[in-house]
Amino acid sequence: MKVKHFQVIGRKAPTESDPTPQLYRMQVFAPNRVTAKSRFWYFLHQYKKMKKTTGEILSVNQIHEKNSRLVKNFAITLRYNSRSGTHNMTKEYRDVTLVGAVTQMYEEMAGLHRARKESIQIISTAVIPASECKRSSVTQFHDSKLRFPLPHRRPRVAKDFAKTFMPYRPTTFAG
Repeated sequence: MKVKHFQVIGRKAPTESDPTPQLYRMQVFAPNRVTAKSRFWYFLHQYKKMKKTTGEILSVNQIHEKNSRLVKNFAITLRYNSRSGTHNMTKEYRDVTLVGAVTQMYEEMAGLHRARKESIQIISTAVIPASECKRSSVTQFHDSKLRFPLPHRRPRVAKDFAKTFMPYRPTTFAG
């Protein structure tokens, strides 16, 4: 499932006694806008005891990464409900985007802790420098001399020129 990063802004519906209620802004990870709005109301009801019926959403914007070409270290603080109770933890991931790191977190939590996506609450996310990383799965890639060469790549051919059968094998070595 593809996760996207949304910013949702909402407030309590204006009344005569309170014509300009306080705005609440939340960053939510969800597959689409509808789910992002639903998660917004779920968390706002927990924190501020406000329901969807008494409020309104002013905007839902998708947030895109500014530079998705640099590899960064992300720290994600989360709370999740397991069969034995509620647990808080901080996890570290190495990815080019925050959405990619959150996707890794959801997959790891499902695999290692059997936590459903709905039971995980992301409290905060941050980009951290390499010196603050503690997990060995993240620090093992901090060596700048690491290279992952691709010695044999098959060139892609446009569909118009692609053939099902060729009289020769493709040249995959690019050296």
